[in-house]
Amino acid sequence: MNDLQSFDARSGAAHGEPLLASTADDINAAAQAAADAFETWGSSTGAQRAALLDALAAALEADREALVALADVETALGTARLNGELDRTAFQLRRFASIATRGLPFERLDDPAVAGAPPVGHPAMVLQRVPLGPVAMFAASNFPFAFSVLGGDTASAMAAGCPVVVKAHPGHPLLSQRVFALIQNVLKAQGLPAGLIGLVQGAGVEVGVALVRHPLIAAGAFTGSTRGGAALQAEANARPRPIPFYGELGSINPVVALPAALQARGAELATTLAGSIVQGCGQFCTNPGLIVLIDGAEADAFVAQLATALAAQQPHAMLTSGMRRAFDAGVARFVEHGAQPLVQQPGSTQAPGPQLLQVSGAQFLQQSALHDEVFGPSSLVVRAASQAEVLAVLAAVGGSLTVTLWGADAESDDTRALVRGAMAIAGRVLFAGVPTGVAVTAAQQHGGPWPASTAPMTTSVGDAALNRFLRPVSLQDAPAWLLARQGRPC
Repeated sequence: MNDLQSFDARSGAAHGEPLLASTADDINAAAQAAADAFETWGSSTGAQRAALLDALAAALEADREALVALADVETALGTARLNGELDRTAFQLRRFASIATRGLPFERLDDPAVAGAPPVGHPAMVLQRVPLGPVAMFAASNFPFAFSVLGGDTASAMAAGCPVVVKAHPGHPLLSQRVFALIQNVLKAQGLPAGLIGLVQGAGVEVGVALVRHPLIAAGAFTGSTRGGAALQAEANARPRPIPFYGELGSINPVVALPAALQARGAELATTLAGSIVQGCGQFCTNPGLIVLIDGAEADAFVAQLATALAAQQPHAMLTSGMRRAFDAGVARFVEHGAQPLVQQPGSTQAPGPQLLQVSGAQFLQQSALHDEVFGPSSLVVRAASQAEVLAVLAAVGGSLTVTLWGADAESDDTRALVRGAMAIAGRVLFAGVPTGVAVTAAQQHGGPWPASTAPMTTSVGDAALNRFLRPVSLQDAPAWLLARQGRPC
């Protein structure tokens, strides 16, 4: 039935004709086609994987003008931001192509035989990795290129040797369809099976649930809300044969600003932080949603500077009207639980105004509702009475993609304690700058303890994202012909 509609994110008006949601038969066909493709793709060479990923990057760039224009209509993120995101997406594809070429998916640990009885003696062992199989990839709304149909999850899974069935995000359905058409053209040109990268779609939860339940799906990768990710993880665990589910979920990304840093450059930091809060209309998983200060004159001055800088910002429209409603409700919920509004710009029907609220450390610790993510251009200032209360606030957060520490430059008992507290809850700890902006590089860790992610030992960005889709297998006394494959599965 026609239950998927594209909308102009700025006006809210319907854009284009309604699309058909995927049926149970469509989902089954996509999963079966991916499983069939896995028979050959799972044992493909690094060169074959790289050739596909490089060609997909080139196809995106060749269709840049039309893709960016369509993405701008459906997301209101602006052509400058979207061009940069397309560049990042092509870079990710080529980076994983390089990783495949260098043979990282086929790395082995050779443990030669040792004569004698156990425990010293042991047979010849080789540890290598094999791809899991077809991956259900759930596209995100806020990055219509980099975390969508050809985003980092797709690139890393393909480099690992896993076919992908993408659940397109209903926030940009026409863009997803256009990117998928490019993919099919590239697959055909390279003589690869069309099912190597499949696409299913639908506005409700039924399509995603059916996909993650499908017995031929071997893993799930998700970027989105904590509620949505938790529901899909439960489905993955409830299967007769549970599968790994890699969800990057909600995060409030505390920024701890110590008095010395505020005294030295408070005005500069306030301007930088205000820009980070409203960047992309606050619709980043790394948006700095919590600002932790130690009470005092430095905190008073900084809050005033931040309020002035933030009030001058004018965020663009949010991705969808539903997100706008959720944002307004989240801010109102904070106020209901005792948060004091410092900046409350009204905004317009589609574009919200920036919001800054404030609570004491004691209030934050007492009110668990204040620990929730509010997805949009807002931040909550927490005024702690002491460093001990700062550490208690961090512990109450529980899990975050990032923690930023300003002013921890000199070693002391206090700064060591802060670093320990930050590392205990975050996948990435920053000592300068702001958390928005996630580099695609070898040392990146984009994941953290719950509720930031479902698998904190993994990352959804950076080279190590590939490891999510590979499983170790030990070969004992393997025949020469198998060892000669140099880690490439049969």
